[in-house]
Amino acid sequence: MPQAELPIDGERAAISAAGTGIGREIARQLTASGVDVAVNDIDADALSEAETALAETPGDVLAVQGDASEPDDMAALVDRAVDRFGGLDILVNNVGIAGPTKPCEEVSHDEFMRTLEVNLGGQFSATKAAIPHLKASDAGRVINLASISGKRPLEHRTPYATAKMGVVGFTRTLALELAPHDVTVNAICPGSVEGDRIEAVIENQARSRDIPYEEARREMVEASPMETFVQQSDIADTVLFLCSRRAEHITGQDLNVSSGQVMY
Repeated sequence: MPQAELPIDGERAAISAAGTGIGREIARQLTASGVDVAVNDIDADALSEAETALAETPGDVLAVQGDASEPDDMAALVDRAVDRFGGLDILVNNVGIAGPTKPCEEVSHDEFMRTLEVNLGGQFSATKAAIPHLKASDAGRVINLASISGKRPLEHRTPYATAKMGVVGFTRTLALELAPHDVTVNAICPGSVEGDRIEAVIENQARSRDIPYEEARREMVEASPMETFVQQSDIADTVLFLCSRRAEHITGQDLNVSSGQVMY
């Protein structure tokens, strides 16, 4: 089978929330391509496991524990990556929490603001710290993990959907701001991604709507015309493409990776 080359100019990356799941898979694919990567997570055990799992890949791996909702922790992730690798070319803002699953009138102010603080504030803090280094790079890339829930309603998930819609707006505005510096900024909008997180979401949806788990899961699968969940590797593949030279003129976009669940 013919193989197409996917050259990645950027050699130094930082990824938030990369101890498990999508973040770890993104880190695996980048380090396998020879990119040096600083990985962050709030969970020290998960971070240690990720560091061990990535140790045999060609790229260098640096583990930096920290809470994405704390600006100083996100600045430390960037600073330590720059100190270790000599600069920064790629920032992947993967961090995100599910937030509460219940009607808006039952969501507390603290629950709402906490979801925004992590899902939107964490991306802002990391990006703010990274911008001077990305401007100095010859291949600056920012990739924000949003969601198809930032494009269409998701019942009983107002904090999450609000935050993810904010990520799309943040991405578009930042893309305009950084374009003169040849830094591209894009968002990926995953649909339902196979893994522990979506299983927890399904359980919460079933509980909040008082329906069986099997029914909630079937509805979520059938929401896609392909009737399948997205795989973590699908998201990582998209990150790799956006980091590559082939995507150098793609910026300000929110790319759906949703098995057709959303097409706009």
